[in-house]
Amino acid sequence: MTKILHAAITGRVQGVGYRAWVVDRAEALGLAGWVRNCRDGSVEAVFKGEEDKVVRMLDECWRGPRSAVVASVVATVVADEGWHDFSVKPTN
Repeated sequence: MTKILHAAITGRVQGVGYRAWVVDRAEALGLAGWVRNCRDGSVEAVFKGEEDKVVRMLDECWRGPRSAVVASVVATVVADEGWHDFSVKPTN
């Protein structure tokens, strides 16, 4: 079953390679969606794929790359906007 979740990730998640790490992990899991930095210093992402892989990605978001210090990962269900690959969006 396909699951689509929006994740808001806070902590020290900018300037540590977090977006590139998310892209690598999401692509390795075969997920579609996107990731971007936010002006408030957080990162947000949408993950679309098989439910177990989306849940695994959320778990991995808590760890992030070695230099990251994740304070929270808040996930909400979102509607499908037709994502077929994984991309980096401009800062919001």
